[in-house]
Amino acid sequence: MPVDMSPERFEELVGEALDEVPVELMSLMNNVVFLVEDLPPGGGDDLLGVYEGIALTERGWDYAGALPDRITIFRLPTLKVCDTEEDVVDEVAITVVHEIAHHFGIDDQRLHELGWA
Repeated sequence: MPVDMSPERFEELVGEALDEVPVELMSLMNNVVFLVEDLPPGGGDDLLGVYEGIALTERGWDYAGALPDRITIFRLPTLKVCDTEEDVVDEVAITVVHEIAHHFGIDDQRLHELGWA
């Protein structure tokens, strides 16, 4: 059964997950914002998060002036796959790390190899 959680509480958990990311790693992130939405575009319910932008490894001399990359964590799909609030905490942390990894140019295949599916 999906967890019932307010948008405010879910955003707190995303903030807490970001607080757990090492400062050294966060300081390397550049021009990226974090967002929380209820559902992905199109209303799909199996996508927990998404990275949209140009990974640091792909940025060239012509990157200046670009809009910020976006990392979006989706509340309702995350709640759907969790049975307890503790599950939500864990899933949010995994999803945040997964999407941050994309910002650093790490693809899904490598994330799966590393155990961050």
